[in-house]
Amino acid sequence: MKTTVLKPQAPSWTIVDASGKSLGRIAADIAHVLRGKHNPSFSPHQIYGDHVIVINAAKIAIPQKKLLQKTYVRHSGYIGHLRTRTLQQMMEKSPEDVITITVKGMLPANRLRPQMLKNLHVFAGPEHPHAAQQPTPLSLSS
Repeated sequence: MKTTVLKPQAPSWTIVDASGKSLGRIAADIAHVLRGKHNPSFSPHQIYGDHVIVINAAKIAIPQKKLLQKTYVRHSGYIGHLRTRTLQQMMEKSPEDVITITVKGMLPANRLRPQMLKNLHVFAGPEHPHAAQQPTPLSLSS
C-alpha cells in the first residue's frame, strides 16, 4: 500500500470585507482558509492554504462592553515591562493588528504558523495593492 502526497497547487487569493462582521467569526473563517482546510487535498503537515486579503478592518463590529474590557498583554522579559492595552486603544492605533492577533490565536502553534500568517494581508480601509491577483470574495459561514 502506498500513500500519495499531493504537491501544493498555486495558491489562490481570497478577499474578505470585515465591515459589520463579528471579530471571532471572521477570524475563524480566515484561519480556516489560511490553513487550507477548505481544499480537498488538505494535509496538516503541509501548507495548502490561500492568501487572504482583509479590507475595512477598522469597521469591524465589536460590542462597546468588549471594547473597554478586553485587554491585550505584552511582556518584554524585563522586570516591570508588562504592557497592557484595551481593545479600544488597539482599534484606534492599529486595527490591522487586532485581526492578525485574533487569527494567529486560531492557527495551530507549530512551525507552519509563521508561514501561514505571511499569507494574511490586512488593511484598515477599502483599498489594497493586490488587485492584480484578482481575489475572489470569501463566502462566510455566518
